[in-house]
Amino acid sequence: MKAYFKKYELQFKRPARTSRGEYKARKVWYLFLTDNNQTGVGECAPLPDLSYETPEQVEQLLTEVCADPVRFIQNPGLTTNVSSVRFALETAWLDLQNGGKQLLFPSEFTDGKAGIPINGLIWMGSTDFILQQLHEKLEAGFRCIKLKIGSNDFDREVEILNSIRERFDEDQIVLRVDANGAFQLHEAQEKLARLAALKIHSIEQPIAAGQWSKMGEICRKSPVPVALDEELIGVCAASEKEKLLDTIHPQFLVLKPSLHGGFFGCVEWIELAEKRNIRWWITSYLESNIGLNAIAQWTFHKNAQGYQGLGTGSLFTNNISSPLEIEGEELWMVLGKKFEFPENFFAK
Repeated sequence: MKAYFKKYELQFKRPARTSRGEYKARKVWYLFLTDNNQTGVGECAPLPDLSYETPEQVEQLLTEVCADPVRFIQNPGLTTNVSSVRFALETAWLDLQNGGKQLLFPSEFTDGKAGIPINGLIWMGSTDFILQQLHEKLEAGFRCIKLKIGSNDFDREVEILNSIRERFDEDQIVLRVDANGAFQLHEAQEKLARLAALKIHSIEQPIAAGQWSKMGEICRKSPVPVALDEELIGVCAASEKEKLLDTIHPQFLVLKPSLHGGFFGCVEWIELAEKRNIRWWITSYLESNIGLNAIAQWTFHKNAQGYQGLGTGSLFTNNISSPLEIEGEELWMVLGKKFEFPENFFAK
């Protein structure tokens, strides 16, 4: 078996804003495993300032993987602390084993017989931009809307959420919000109370990660169910995962294989969460369609319940063309449509 990797820069159709900043482009690395004239492809998609690993660490580890891929496949613990590389290696290996056709977890989803319900993601921006996105998602048939909050004036964000609630109650539209850790501790409970009045389904990461006891207090008192996201980054050992869950005891986990230990790490989070009656859902993480395809297939394979966060495939101008399409509020695999790779994509 041989391996190689290459870098690719994805260009956003419009800048993607979060409370941490604005993204106009993002770099990913594709890992290729070759054997018996077949090639498996996996995507490594860290995000600077959020992923535990740096781009330099990613390239160094990918170089080591390519020097001896069998060693890393046989010893997955070697990539435990570098989630994006672990995910790339897992998916490239699964792809290779299944003939290099981007078919990792055969199911009714990959057969085009079942879709995956997803939330409609609303990005931060001006009020007009937010309302434009909202109108588009509702018109398309989404019944679960997720809004990024924390970078605009909170009063205005509440007004926008209230405008939805004036038209649709919680049985008609599920509202999720993601603060990306933007709330200050002293203001968190007051803001959560205002959100609770709007029947918000859940809030992701209300305060910055790394404050376990304070986050635990918020989860105990919050009138809005809390989902952990950034809090899980870099927590790799099972004993540390147990400690985090027992300290904070959130209502939900939001799992991203590129951030949270690949498929192996996420399965471990799921098993520990379910023992504690903590629910979970899965989201993509601004990967190209290579990574999104792998995550979507795995999500269906895991029988994930409720709305998942898998609607990021249409954000880029130069994405890899794939069979994935959003129909209404569901992600589908379109039969008869194949991946179309750029010229020289597989060249070393």
